[in-house]
Amino acid sequence: MALPWMESVRVWGDSDKTQTDGSEPPVRLAVIFSGNGFHSKEWWAKGEGDQMQLGRVLEPLHQHREKLTFISGLYHQEARKGNIHSSQTGNVLSGAPIASGGEIRSGTSFDQLLAQTYGRSTKVPSLVLGCERSNPSVHKNYSMLYSSHISWSSPTTPTPLEIYPALAFDRLFKDTATPADQSVLDAVLADAKSLRATISQRDRQKLDEYLNSVREVESRIEHAGGRGELQGWRPTLGSPNLPRPNDGIPQDIAEHMRLMCDIVVLGFQTDTTRITTLKLNNDHSALRFPNLSSVQQPGNGIDYMIHHLLSHSDGEDWLSVNRFFMQQIAYLADKMEAIQEGPRTLLDNTMLLSCSSMMAGARHDNDQLPIFLLGRGGGKIQGGQVIDYRQQSDRQLCRLYLSLMEKMNLPLKQFGDATSKIGEV
Repeated sequence: MALPWMESVRVWGDSDKTQTDGSEPPVRLAVIFSGNGFHSKEWWAKGEGDQMQLGRVLEPLHQHREKLTFISGLYHQEARKGNIHSSQTGNVLSGAPIASGGEIRSGTSFDQLLAQTYGRSTKVPSLVLGCERSNPSVHKNYSMLYSSHISWSSPTTPTPLEIYPALAFDRLFKDTATPADQSVLDAVLADAKSLRATISQRDRQKLDEYLNSVREVESRIEHAGGRGELQGWRPTLGSPNLPRPNDGIPQDIAEHMRLMCDIVVLGFQTDTTRITTLKLNNDHSALRFPNLSSVQQPGNGIDYMIHHLLSHSDGEDWLSVNRFFMQQIAYLADKMEAIQEGPRTLLDNTMLLSCSSMMAGARHDNDQLPIFLLGRGGGKIQGGQVIDYRQQSDRQLCRLYLSLMEKMNLPLKQFGDATSKIGEV
């Protein structure tokens, strides 16, 4: 079981000749995807630093605005050719041409290029998570696998998507994953006790906090799925006619998303992985939100319409769902900000990229994409700024990917349709 960064333990390549203080924590990348775009009239930011103002969609991120980089005007030229969800989503992290007519071909996504290089130094080169099942059907001559996968290990291979929190957790902390395995913590308590005697008082406190957080996630995974809030399509049975399987998908979508966020944090905190991709939902999503109160239908939850259809409006319920997604990102940022790694926090050492494959679902509008960064990339990103590329000629989103890859020691001369980085990031 991996450990969090500690000031009194040599880590990340330190040798006996280096100082006893821990070395620089690594830079992490987290890509968070939300399908079907946002309420376009409320997606905006202006100003800088602690004076930055945010539109209503982004308000949940208010306390992190000094570490927020809001970028408008970037897009993928190749994604504009099909003008449907699949053709706009399968290349969101690569900018590559999308094949149709029964063929599956996109491009290797930038997170997986990093996994094949930067990520090799960790147990899990990249962790690819989701909160909604893949859709294998076809829509207007394009495979819906494009709508279900944003991470691609090769042009013809979508990276396997883990939607079960228990299995994602096991992948990080267990060499083998079987239901009969004992708790991760129970298996390492003796080693933890031995380590505790050799580290500083502050590191002992950090170790205790870390072990408690692992135990909490283990406990929540055991109890997830018991509340019975159904998401997505409605089954023909009102209750199961078979015993509930162990370690299933939580049916409470809020709990599902937050469990996945917790697993992202643990993966980073323990340096078990440095690259994660979390797809909160599919493009063309069938999720429903009974946990949110409807403004348009008072007294009801927002489960009268699936996410995809709800995106075809700019009503208050659509705004509520947008804010719910931003609340999950804020939750993730809060957790990262609370973890100290030397003089910086985990959020300071992370590049958290939020993206969608269209601005507004009603119009499939992808001539500019809703993009922002949270975190400072190990001090390499300023934060607290708004960057507007709407009037520029070089608006390729892949320019941003070139910039992010360089900050993780993968400098490339070209990626997708871009040959230059975004200097402001």
